Amino acid sequence: MTTDPAASRDAWPGLAVVGIDHRTAPPALRDGLFLTDEDLDALQATLRERGLEQVVVLSTCDRLEFHVVAADVSTAATLAGAVIADLAAARGLDGAVRPVARFGATALDHLFRVACALESRVAGEPQILGQVKAADRRAREAGLMGAELDAVLSAAFAAAKRVRSETTIGERPTSMAAAALAVARDVHGDLSRISLLVLGGGELGEIMLDLLRGAGVRRARLADPYPSRATFLSRRLGLPLAPFETLADTLVDCDVVVAAAGTGRVLLGRSEMERVAQLRRRRPVLLLDFGVPPDADPGVDDVDGVYRYDIDDLERIALQGRAGREAELAAADAIVAQEIARFRAARSRRAAVPIIASLRRRFDAERHRALDEAGADAARATELMANRLLHLPQAHLRGLAAPDADPDAMRAAEDLLRALFGLDDGTPSA
Repeated sequence: MTTDPAASRDAWPGLAVVGIDHRTAPPALRDGLFLTDEDLDALQATLRERGLEQVVVLSTCDRLEFHVVAADVSTAATLAGAVIADLAAARGLDGAVRPVARFGATALDHLFRVACALESRVAGEPQILGQVKAADRRAREAGLMGAELDAVLSAAFAAAKRVRSETTIGERPTSMAAAALAVARDVHGDLSRISLLVLGGGELGEIMLDLLRGAGVRRARLADPYPSRATFLSRRLGLPLAPFETLADTLVDCDVVVAAAGTGRVLLGRSEMERVAQLRRRRPVLLLDFGVPPDADPGVDDVDGVYRYDIDDLERIALQGRAGREAELAAADAIVAQEIARFRAARSRRAAVPIIASLRRRFDAERHRALDEAGADAARATELMANRLLHLPQAHLRGLAAPDADPDAMRAAEDLLRALFGLDDGTPSA
């Protein structure tokens, strides 16, 4: 397990995020660690057996992460990393997985950004917030949610709500998909007669599938290069599977291809699409390439009869320029920073509650004790109370002022007392 070099433990000493995502692990490895609902139930039981009491497991096509809160967070992160390593070994991936561990401020920032869809391959995609909430619900049902972790996730959900309501970043995926739908109608007209292939299950691919179904598409299939993910997506999206091994033959019968695998390698090459175009005998193919990076070779643009649009093309059609997108991302980043600051301030205030309550109890106890002893003599009662409350502070201050004591400690104590009680600077009056 590797540790994020920028890790800081000052925001929440007991918080860690351990796992892999699309930036730290290749697609084949992420697919090998993909978890079904049944897998998640078993994994949560394992985490509980290992002694982790507060942990949320987030499993998507792009990430497997454990969000952990513990008193001994280093040990908890090591345990979480060991569970991932055991899972990898059981699936024949032993030694290939190097989960990243983030702590404190870095972990808090990462968790918020994940919930706000700022760590997704397509910023603003709508699925991730629902996936984080589903992971939260599973943790509660498994008895793995505590007050501290609940506070973090609730604050992250509040940040995500603000990002969606106060910026247009969440509209970006939908507007691009709407632009793609308009292109599909321009190319094929009546969409109820077309045949659709969904290649991979990325966020924009799912949005596009919903729009095309709403526009009348009835014949649709799914292909994916990774078997476990293909089976899961086929069941979740309600699409029959087309074998990836015979993708070239499947493409011949497809009028629209929605490519959203994002494997990092070319799945649709120029020569392959030239053959498809030739066999289709001038029937056009619309290739909507939502892969990040693209799933199709840019050379496909030169193939007659194949119309390829990638994310940049569709974003231009949707009239969302780069400057506007970057401004919205900056606004979303600012909201996340504000909500993290709000969360940390609230947590700091709560941390002071026990000592404040203890101080009040001590003052009340001494007040009642002084009144019991002095009776109706108010001056005597207040004198007794002041002497008793000042006794221990005076003794400690004399100790700090001793010749062999640390002078910095005395200055710090003086500064604290002046701030707490509104004292003057100690200069004798005229």
